[in-house]
Amino acid sequence: MSALHPRRAAVTGIGVVAPNGTNTDTFWKSTREGMSVLDRITREGCEHLPLRVAGQVRAFEPSAAIEERFLVQTDRFTHYAMAAADLALEEARIGRDIVTDAPFSLGVVTAAGSGGGEFGQRELQQLWGRGSRFVGPYQSIAWFYAASTGQISIRRGLKGPCSVLAADEAGGLDALAHAARAVERGTDVMVAGSTEAPLAPYSMVCQLGYEELSTSDDPARAYRPFTTGACGFVPAEGGAMFVVEDAASARERGAHVWATVAGHASTFTGASCWELSREGLVQAIRGALDEAGCAPEEIDVVFADALGVPEADRAEALAIADVLGAHGRRVPVTAPKTGIGRGYCAAPVLDAAAAVLAMEHSVIPPTPNVFDIRYDLDLVTSRARAAELRTALILSRGLMGSNSALVLRHGAAE
Repeated sequence: MSALHPRRAAVTGIGVVAPNGTNTDTFWKSTREGMSVLDRITREGCEHLPLRVAGQVRAFEPSAAIEERFLVQTDRFTHYAMAAADLALEEARIGRDIVTDAPFSLGVVTAAGSGGGEFGQRELQQLWGRGSRFVGPYQSIAWFYAASTGQISIRRGLKGPCSVLAADEAGGLDALAHAARAVERGTDVMVAGSTEAPLAPYSMVCQLGYEELSTSDDPARAYRPFTTGACGFVPAEGGAMFVVEDAASARERGAHVWATVAGHASTFTGASCWELSREGLVQAIRGALDEAGCAPEEIDVVFADALGVPEADRAEALAIADVLGAHGRRVPVTAPKTGIGRGYCAAPVLDAAAAVLAMEHSVIPPTPNVFDIRYDLDLVTSRARAAELRTALILSRGLMGSNSALVLRHGAAE
């Protein structure tokens, strides 16, 4: 492709495994209707812990989606990733024939925040309780952050650029941007996204050190960002995977272009420095808009990070106003994650999936469980709002200080 006609990174496939739906259609229906599926955690071994409420994936049977030889090698977070990748590849019509013809032209990039805690805990209990001979060989890889990238690559035969990002919660957006840049540099197809599985005893104990975590036992009140009752966030499991490829090539083979990855930028402002995250988000948003060639008034909807901590919520509201100006007080803002939980690296990719579907269906999903808005935001609550959407801005921050912004444009808006 010549410099006069640069490659554009297009989203042609979406795969979702989330607390409110284990495929894209059910995820979108639940998100659009503002369903809240937050509930008491029922995972074995977690009953006595002070973290009570989360977004748990309940309607997912790994053995129905993944071969036994891969199941025994992998943790729950990789089960979600492999299943979501299958859904995305199927939707994009990337079959075995395409992979076989050019395996080095297809790559994988994922982001992970905690890795395979459930698998690791089980094997360590075997070590302590029965001895080293009872620890399986896959303990060395199944817990690792890169496990999902590696297993998707091996299972699907994708031998192109493969990587993993450990960039805090914001790494989910960074993975999409990484995939887009790989495509722009010449890779034909990238599978990109993030999944998490933090609802196991060891993983949950590790999370208890986060001051931002909500320990409320009321699912309707445990996660209410931008309100006077904000008391932190609740975690979630699951996530989303995308197929990202050159838009022109996708159209040539008859694939549907959902959206294009138009711009991205990231910054770092330090762990739990929520006042500083205002400036970090400002710089990230401006960088993403600049890369996209997008004026502030072109943003039609903002999918907020929505941490649920008053200082962080205030910083985000001010950052939106700083960059978007008067338009920032009028542009619709939403945070559908309040109905499913904030799934660490998976949270912003689920927002990205919701944003693509919102643009496709011309409707902004609501922010469940949130009503008394504390800040000068046009937050969409109660019910979905019809709107013509061409450009979406997605924001993400990590507990350790990463900030990212991503601009997506509707496929029909090119």
